[in-house]
Amino acid sequence: MANAYLIYCRPGFEKEAAAELQHHAERHGWNGYAKGKSDSAYVVFCGEDLPETGPYAPRWDDLVFARQLVILPESEALALDPQDRITPLVARLAGQTFRDLVLESPDTNEGNSLSGFFKAFGNTLKSVLDKRGILRKKATRTLHLFFLDSATVYLGYSTPENASPWPQGIPRLKFPREAPSRSTLKLEEAFLTFLSESERHEWLREGLTAVDLGAAPGGWTYQLVKRGLQVTAIDNGPMDRNLMQSGQVEHLKVDGFHYRPPRKVTWLVCDMIESPAKVAHTIAGWIADGDAQRAIFNLKLPMKKRFEELLHCQEVMDDLLRQKQVKYRLQIKQLYHDREEVTAYLIRETGPA
Repeated sequence: MANAYLIYCRPGFEKEAAAELQHHAERHGWNGYAKGKSDSAYVVFCGEDLPETGPYAPRWDDLVFARQLVILPESEALALDPQDRITPLVARLAGQTFRDLVLESPDTNEGNSLSGFFKAFGNTLKSVLDKRGILRKKATRTLHLFFLDSATVYLGYSTPENASPWPQGIPRLKFPREAPSRSTLKLEEAFLTFLSESERHEWLREGLTAVDLGAAPGGWTYQLVKRGLQVTAIDNGPMDRNLMQSGQVEHLKVDGFHYRPPRKVTWLVCDMIESPAKVAHTIAGWIADGDAQRAIFNLKLPMKKRFEELLHCQEVMDDLLRQKQVKYRLQIKQLYHDREEVTAYLIRETGPA
């Protein structure tokens, strides 16, 4: 059992991250409370005997605003003596084993300034932990040291099946020069987040088809084209010339909320700046009617009551899909490359609802 959960989040979304944790606490019977300081880029849920595994434990996949999920044995950060940081850390970790060590900090200017300290301190600490037998290749957990500054740290751990694979929960993606807009990184990150490697190989390849609603100038269409898909781009605005010359894109200047394809497609993607509930209803309609098998789309959240609007959008999709007796899977995350938005992944599954 744990005494706290630590999640990293986008700066400015601590309120939403805390509300989400409290929402899960009420659903699963966690005893405790969430705390987070504005623009700190992290939130802690403090309690006693919180579940680490099982059906009532938190899942990183299910937490929309969590970039990373770390289990904390102690809910308070440890204050270190700058003259000897290692001794108290080793004392806290005695008798435990971990497969790897990750030094992290909040995604803030102050937190990112610790990168030099991590390089100097990390190698020394890892050597000591190796010698003490605390780091072992056969162990399953990853040790997270989340430094608020060079002398204040949370000690926790994660398991590979319930955590982001990237340090700080941030994928380091390179913007492709030939892409028509930086929004392309959002879809690339979505593919990496929602699909396993084998799923990307199966569902993102030549011979498959896609529709991109609100496509211009083509940032999301680019990700589909480079993987070999045939794309119908829906937008009244102009598309990138190079994409149109690829021979894989058909551009239709029609209303994205009313268009439906003549034949069902593999993918529906959408990055329209519209009412999130309207987008959610439109995408769910495509999946419910079988016009698309899979969908990735953004929901632009309002400045106020973001979490409440997110719950409303989920309810809109759930109601429509259940009404039509469709079996489906929905996952929503606020990705690193998102801003005032979240990204959703909706799949139409086979079998009875």
